[in-house]
Amino acid sequence: MPNPTPKAFQAWIDSFIAYLHNERGMSEHTQSNYQRQLSIIAEQLVSFGVEEWQQVDIAWVRQIAAKGAREGLKPNSLATRLSCLRSFLDYLVLKGELTANPAKGVSTPRNHKRLPKNLDVDETGQLLDIDMDDPLAIRDRAIMELMYGTGMRLSELIQLNIRDVQGDRGEIRVIGKGDKERIVPFSGEAKRWIQLWLKERPALLKADDEALFISKRGTRISHRNVQKRLSEWGIKQGVSSHVTPHKLRHSFATHILESSGNLRAVQEMLGHESLSTTQVYTHLDFQHLAQAYDKAHPRAKKKSES
Repeated sequence: MPNPTPKAFQAWIDSFIAYLHNERGMSEHTQSNYQRQLSIIAEQLVSFGVEEWQQVDIAWVRQIAAKGAREGLKPNSLATRLSCLRSFLDYLVLKGELTANPAKGVSTPRNHKRLPKNLDVDETGQLLDIDMDDPLAIRDRAIMELMYGTGMRLSELIQLNIRDVQGDRGEIRVIGKGDKERIVPFSGEAKRWIQLWLKERPALLKADDEALFISKRGTRISHRNVQKRLSEWGIKQGVSSHVTPHKLRHSFATHILESSGNLRAVQEMLGHESLSTTQVYTHLDFQHLAQAYDKAHPRAKKKSES
């Protein structure tokens, strides 16, 4: 078993986790990741002879990065660890325990991001060709139509309540990362199947639960249940690639962008804070954006040769 984190380190970790929960609205999964990474870092600092967070400087941060590299951490895992430390030390600066964040002087290892794969339009149609043979099939198709029709995250779909659906206006209220609210449009097949599901839902409801999507037990459906059902439908419908909620989200983004070319609109619908996140998500590279800039911006256009 790992050694318990010394109190001098653990007290500030606990304070930070409470801050993530109460002030930032982070999910339990995110809080757990921070807790795990910071506990590992604290254990390493103790082995270096550091006695409290206030002693951490850029040299110690580099030691943490070097130790992770020696232990064989992949670039993305090491980047995650340093990112957690950077956010935590920002919190200590906020609390007046540090004057500056030493982790900001340490570069993150470069990592070539693997772009998530998407279903093509034909595969998506094949997946969604589900008959109305039972209430759970109707629910599952409504889930998939909604995820593909709006691009929402699995965590956002799970949290949806009946009151969040404004069918007359074709809008859904979504609570995204950091407890940030956004309104996403939905129409067509997504709207049709949500309406069909709402007719079936009362027969399954066994408690006073306001969740939009419920399990066969009559309570809010779980992340794992949705993942399992989508995987099973992919196999049943003969889709060649593994079907996941993330793949439906990516398919939405890719197909919308291919049709419209409107990167900013896709960014807003996905709930991305940064345009660069959407750029990677939708297979765009910098050259594509640079060409769009050169063509559109009045100060970027080259003067015609005289």
